Amino acid sequence: MFEVNPAVFLEIHKTNTFQRPALAGKFLFEGEQKLIVQGVTYGPFSPGPAGEGFPDASVVNRDLSQMAACGFNSIRTYTVPPRWFLDLAQEHHLRVMVGIPWEQHVAFLESRRQARRIEAHMRTAVAGCCDHPAVLCYAIGNEIPAPIVRWHGRRAIERHLQNLYQAAKESDPDSLVTYVSYPTTEYLDLPFLDLVCFNVYLERQEQLEAYLARLHNLAGDRPLLLAEIGLDSRRHGESRQAQVLDWQVRTTMENGCAGAFVFAWTDEWHRGGYEIDDWDFGLTSRDRQSKQALGTVSRAFAEPPRTLTFDFPRVSVIVCSYNGSRTIRDCLEGISTLTYPNYEVIVVDDGSTDDTAQIASHYPVRLIRTPNEGLSNARNLGLKEATGEIVAYLDDDAWPDPDWLTHLVRTFRHSEQHVGVGGPNIAPRNSGIIADCVANAPGGPCHVLLTDKVAEHIPGCNMAFRKEALETIGGFDGQFRTAGDDVDICWRLQARGGTIGFNAAAMVWHHRRSSIRAYLRQQRGYGKAEALLERKWPEKYSVSGNACWEGRIYGRGLLRALGFQSRIYHGTWGSAPFQRLYEPALTVWSSLPEWYVLCLCSTSLAMLGFMWTPLLWVTPVTLLTLGVPVVQAISGARHAMFTVPRQTRWRRLQLRSLTALLYLLQPIARLTGRLKAGLHPMRSRLALRPSWPWPVDLRFWNEPWSDPQEMLRAVERFARMHGALVTRGGDFDRWDLAITSGLFSSGRLLMGVEEHGGGKQLVRFRIWPSWRPAAFISGGTMAGLAVAASLTGVWMVGAMLLLIAALPLGQGAWVCGQAITVFRQSLNQTWPSGPMGK
Repeated sequence: MFEVNPAVFLEIHKTNTFQRPALAGKFLFEGEQKLIVQGVTYGPFSPGPAGEGFPDASVVNRDLSQMAACGFNSIRTYTVPPRWFLDLAQEHHLRVMVGIPWEQHVAFLESRRQARRIEAHMRTAVAGCCDHPAVLCYAIGNEIPAPIVRWHGRRAIERHLQNLYQAAKESDPDSLVTYVSYPTTEYLDLPFLDLVCFNVYLERQEQLEAYLARLHNLAGDRPLLLAEIGLDSRRHGESRQAQVLDWQVRTTMENGCAGAFVFAWTDEWHRGGYEIDDWDFGLTSRDRQSKQALGTVSRAFAEPPRTLTFDFPRVSVIVCSYNGSRTIRDCLEGISTLTYPNYEVIVVDDGSTDDTAQIASHYPVRLIRTPNEGLSNARNLGLKEATGEIVAYLDDDAWPDPDWLTHLVRTFRHSEQHVGVGGPNIAPRNSGIIADCVANAPGGPCHVLLTDKVAEHIPGCNMAFRKEALETIGGFDGQFRTAGDDVDICWRLQARGGTIGFNAAAMVWHHRRSSIRAYLRQQRGYGKAEALLERKWPEKYSVSGNACWEGRIYGRGLLRALGFQSRIYHGTWGSAPFQRLYEPALTVWSSLPEWYVLCLCSTSLAMLGFMWTPLLWVTPVTLLTLGVPVVQAISGARHAMFTVPRQTRWRRLQLRSLTALLYLLQPIARLTGRLKAGLHPMRSRLALRPSWPWPVDLRFWNEPWSDPQEMLRAVERFARMHGALVTRGGDFDRWDLAITSGLFSSGRLLMGVEEHGGGKQLVRFRIWPSWRPAAFISGGTMAGLAVAASLTGVWMVGAMLLLIAALPLGQGAWVCGQAITVFRQSLNQTWPSGPMGK
């Protein structure tokens, strides 16, 4: 058990060294210490005699000294500071977010010469601050006006900002570079930025908290930094300013941001050649007299989050490992740095044959050794031994951020409805070429969100649950030995009315597979787990064999790789204050392993063209089907973001080529796992002898009177007991129930009730097969080709085509017959006396 000194917990974010920070997932680190930006903006000021846009050096020195004394560790400028300014900042242990101004308020892309001049200006400005340790990051722009973005178009602005980013990196390669956006251009997609920065002015705490959750999901694996928060004391009063800034700062810190800048240090503000004298956002007046807000902000930055000041529920961190000696040391080292003061660690060694247990024994953990019984059983054993009211599961190849448990517990406390909480898992930087490519490839563990704060699924490498909730449903299902148990447990908890929370700041580092063989083996295992899940949750899967998620899957560049077109909500005449990007839901055949089955079928037909020439016309279709995954692979690789340092052009080509290859191989590996476990589009969920697939009319005499809807529910229950996937008719359907077990057909049922008085009813049922057009199109086309080939004397090709034609028609007839059998048996169980005669 780890016990953390509360005094250490309160001092965790204080830094004793001074060097340039580095990226570490959702946060910034200075060496081994997490750096939370506690900043204030400075300027812009009217140009001085030297035209530098800053006050006299003596005034600057006095201002910086007071900032440091008040506990600030960073300042943001809106003009490029001279070296003497950076030297003063370093002397006072203040980091500088360097803003680089240019003509962003005009249509700057109308002239290519102007765009190139802006890039040249960016290089010059960054070169002037290059390698200075006081530089926190460079801001290559600030709030390009929404009308300008709308005029040039989103893509053009994104390309321009990427050019500016590359120009800044060329001048100072080791620097961090960002762009400061705002809600009206929230839709700008800038994945190349090191930090995600937004100016946010919201005057209600619940609105800010909700918007931060959205911004975290937009930021993805990168730190989120609020570049401006504040309130005008002239219009609202100094007391109101202090009150709002207090909860703005605390909400920002509690919600896992990398920091915030308060706007501004002083009321003195110069813009567009004029002094602005009708706004007073400063923490000090124009003559540098402190306002009430200065002390409030200083205390808010210095104090720990209020939500965890007095109550630290006990948490049991459970690590299950099977032959994890290569990574478990990193996992336990990471756990030992947790800032949460009340937790225990349980390591379950699930029959390892390597040094896992020996390594774990060197750490203050409770080690439990057991024969190899699979991941779910190991997790259940950890649950049984846990003493905490919350159990947090961590994979042996993952390690947590120091504030991981703090954010998880805060989310539990935020909503009593949450029975589980999870967070993102991020691939470590510089972990090798193959691991970096795997991190950009599809199929990795990811979360599925229903809203910005509520998840449908959280991956097993970063999930926590209320112990009581897990015990109520009997823990994890033991049939899931290597994967799939996390999906199953989330669905089971939600089926009982609970919700799964999500906190983007509760992050863990998660090693990706370091070899192609290991990656493909993992994907085959995921395919097998999907087959097990489909048998247990048939209603959660489509007829093609893919999970039908209600939420959005969050993965690196997924929609970009699939070529999806998104839409921007601008509002009438571009007037919306919050302009968002809306992306379409994934369609049935979007990047599915089953697409490769279609590729195989079309390729087989094209090969038959060497025996029967007319089939050579299938070749263009074959090339098209084969081209779709290739185009997706190239698109995914082109948009991949790699962390390998000092990438040459040849190295980038290698990385993108390998990533594209993984895009192509991953669906094949996943499909292999599915097929071996029996999950394929031609499967039948029912183990019943089919009836003839003809329409059937049945009548039942019913007394005493029953509610028609209750009778339908009884039929539905009996059908589900037979293992059927039953769907209810919608508002516009002329059927009541359907059994959808196949790709090409289904069985439908319609009920009609005659009321005969005295509580007597004649209940009529019509059951009939319903064929999908795909069955007749594919089967009819193949049958026609078979006849044509036979008439020309190519009997072998004709026979093969006839066999292909029989597959969809035969499978459809089989499924329809089974559906009719299920409905008839369900009706017989509801009315044991049987149907009436004609």
